[in-house]
Amino acid sequence: MVEGIIWALFAGLMLGLYALPAKFTKGFKEENTWGLFFMLTMFVVPILATFLIMKGVGNIYGAEDVQAVLPKMVVTSVLWGIGVMMWGKAIHHIGVSLGFSIFIGTVILVGSLMPFLVEGLPESKVFLTIMVGLLFVLAGIFANGKAGITREADEAAAKSELPEDEDSDSESADKKSMAAGILIAIVGGLLATGFSFANAVGRPPLHAASQAQGNPEWVTALAVMFPIFLSGGVIMAGYFAWQLTQKKAWGDFAAPSLAKNFVLIFVMAVFHYAASAVFAYAAFKLGAVGNTVGYAIFNTACVVTAIVSGIVTGEWKLASSKAKNLLYAGLTCMVIGILIISLGNKFATEEPAADEVVASERLSVESTS
Repeated sequence: MVEGIIWALFAGLMLGLYALPAKFTKGFKEENTWGLFFMLTMFVVPILATFLIMKGVGNIYGAEDVQAVLPKMVVTSVLWGIGVMMWGKAIHHIGVSLGFSIFIGTVILVGSLMPFLVEGLPESKVFLTIMVGLLFVLAGIFANGKAGITREADEAAAKSELPEDEDSDSESADKKSMAAGILIAIVGGLLATGFSFANAVGRPPLHAASQAQGNPEWVTALAVMFPIFLSGGVIMAGYFAWQLTQKKAWGDFAAPSLAKNFVLIFVMAVFHYAASAVFAYAAFKLGAVGNTVGYAIFNTACVVTAIVSGIVTGEWKLASSKAKNLLYAGLTCMVIGILIISLGNKFATEEPAADEVVASERLSVESTS
């Protein structure tokens, strides 16, 4: 149990920190940084991890049941890829703190409701518990959005005190950037739930195929992630190739700091990909509570890490105490919401066991009567 908790915390820490190195690249435009990042995290890192760790790769993806679900996985993975790409754009506009909290909050909100649309409503206790948790997450998203708007006003006020010749148009540009960034993060979070659908459809046959090749149970996560990342990566590769051409930024890859930038971006790619794999291992080590307790620890650690790192790197240095308090309130609401949703999911996993106990007791009574 302790080992699983440590791995879940580590997974959340990696996901919360993955975008931080982007702040320290030099001589790259946004398209250079994120274009290289997505090429590495969607293609290079998954291919290396899959072929180095997973046994029987060809047999797994060649299995008849796997072949039947791959088209569905590809379509929804493309939507997820667009969502993650928008996440990167949102971080550029509004920073790590808001980018993570709004994006992940939206993913949790929509991802928790999606099973109800597919499978129907669960037992009332489960449904009400999850809905209470979602209300807290929703409150957290609104609080974070308000924090961003308040921070924008604080920064505009601070810049208005500067001499007029120091970029007089920056105020309106920043306002447009903040509003656009919040919208991009929300829409990106909606599209990113395609990952959950692809995972739900592909996991059963891929798990069976992976187990048949003698892989550990946690390696199923790598088997699922491989087609998702490759499919999502295709749309990203096309988009950033177009952006690099439009902005004539291909030449910026030859910047003097190319080697340093590549190392920083490769670290981003490894952290982004490894976070999901490490969480899968943590859930495996936690056993029956892996997808409930592990889920709460992972997402909480991720959001807290992202917000703290944003504060440490100066994203909120011009923000008022009101803006920061709204950010902290949003974080608190999201953490409480994640924990309550996890509790609801735990109730859902316990229901079959409870039903079996009732059935067993009923059978026992009938056999003795």
